[in-house]
Amino acid sequence: MKVLLAGTALIGAALVGLSVPALAADTLMQEAKAAFQPITTNVVIKDNPTSPARVELGRMLFFEPRLSASHMFSCNSCHNIATGGVDGMPTSIGHGWAAGPRNAPTVLNAVNNVAQFWDGRAADLKAQAKGPIQAAVEMNSTPDRVVAVLNSMPAYREAFARAFPNEKDPVTFDNVAKAIELFEATLVTPDSPFDRYLKGDTKALTDKQKQGLALFMEKGCSGCHNGINVGGQDYFPFGVVEKPGAEILPVGDKGRFQVTNTADDEYVFRSPTLRNVALTAPYFHTGKVWDLRQAVAVMGTSQLGATLTEPEIDAITAFLDSLTGKQPAVEIPILPASTPATPHPVTTR
Repeated sequence: MKVLLAGTALIGAALVGLSVPALAADTLMQEAKAAFQPITTNVVIKDNPTSPARVELGRMLFFEPRLSASHMFSCNSCHNIATGGVDGMPTSIGHGWAAGPRNAPTVLNAVNNVAQFWDGRAADLKAQAKGPIQAAVEMNSTPDRVVAVLNSMPAYREAFARAFPNEKDPVTFDNVAKAIELFEATLVTPDSPFDRYLKGDTKALTDKQKQGLALFMEKGCSGCHNGINVGGQDYFPFGVVEKPGAEILPVGDKGRFQVTNTADDEYVFRSPTLRNVALTAPYFHTGKVWDLRQAVAVMGTSQLGATLTEPEIDAITAFLDSLTGKQPAVEIPILPASTPATPHPVTTR
């Protein structure tokens, strides 16, 4: 989708030294408000009412390595809150030091995505939380083992009773996922410069970032990366105009086709959120591109059929820097001690 509007074209013209009237700046903000929304911290999860006790339990479980068979890997291992919600690896390392098939998407603002994982196979964060715990190349555990681990520690039994007070047997795999989902829903990053701009602060973005925003919309980037998460809202082919090389788009990973078994979904992936993208290298589902400028250039060629100039790449990258929001301040919990009844770690494959 290519959107060429008067305001964005005028702002973009500033890249080549043309003057831009004040009206164009007003138009740019209005067009931005039509395409994007600022992050909100008030997130309501359908069919999973929140409570402080559930969020606190979810925080404990997010950092709990004993949910993995080896007692080595937690949710935070691959979605490190301290480093933009990712692990900074091309693909994550899991049980038995096996490398996973795809780059770990950021957990930050993931609650605003239309679905989870690159192929959208999990409808929500609750479903997503169950996947890595059971995946052989990730945490390599089972629902029964997880329940046995948690039931072996009185402090966890008490925490589940507080979080799910109306349930006779609250320590269940479903409740593990529900608690993690509610904690992850708090991991949003408001108050980025772009959020402040969308709320009317004309000085929140630099001139170069405004030029990048104009180009982002003018060139058509916002056709896939829009809404509250600047992406994450729909599925698109990788290589609309020109497929990138096999290193970036390996022929064996057909994306959403593996979920739907529909030919039209070959090499289709959920567009990632671009919020905090400056913190989440390496890029794409393969994690093969380490430089944000290079990622912008690849997107121009593959998705838009445009060879972006160096000044255009610089400006768009500057705009993407404005998407870094206030990072969540999360205290690492002190977890309950294992007991003689706690299943022992399994480290072999």
